[in-house]
Amino acid sequence: MSVAGNRYSVPCELAGQTVSTRLYPGRVAMVFDQAIAAEHERLADRGKTQYDWQHYVPLLQRKPGALRNGAPFADLPEPLQRLRRVLLREDGGDRLMAKVLALVPTAGLDAVLVAVELALEAAPPSGRVSAEHVLNVLARLNAPAVPETAATALRAKTPPLADTARYDALRGTQDVQQEADHA
Repeated sequence: MSVAGNRYSVPCELAGQTVSTRLYPGRVAMVFDQAIAAEHERLADRGKTQYDWQHYVPLLQRKPGALRNGAPFADLPEPLQRLRRVLLREDGGDRLMAKVLALVPTAGLDAVLVAVELALEAAPPSGRVSAEHVLNVLARLNAPAVPETAATALRAKTPPLADTARYDALRGTQDVQQEADHA
């Protein structure tokens, strides 16, 4: 969106839509459907462009290659930059990075950054990190706390026994005999 000689990004789903602007001394707000859709620090010079990489996350699902040279992704937070460098070394790494960035709108940027940092710290010596590892760390961070063991007066009538012969009995004598013949 062009405002006062400069360009500002808006969420990609608003492309082609009529968006109004509100100019303030230090910021520019873009309004769509009576709600602020985007907000940027106001640029003083003319002919500049200001991006918010989060506006382009939905587009990455269709065009993950935009991560390699896309101008909006030049100012990703440092943990995401490091993850991007690691993932883009592999085939399909841009899709994996797009998958991680797709978590930001639902999980929140801070949670994703913590998960990425933890995944990078736990990386093996090869430095390989997968998107699944980040997803796993994020899920563990968001998991509800395990409840403490409840004190109870209930006791098992029959205590559990470690009896491997019971397994053989459940399998049947024919299976056990076949194994003995092959041994």
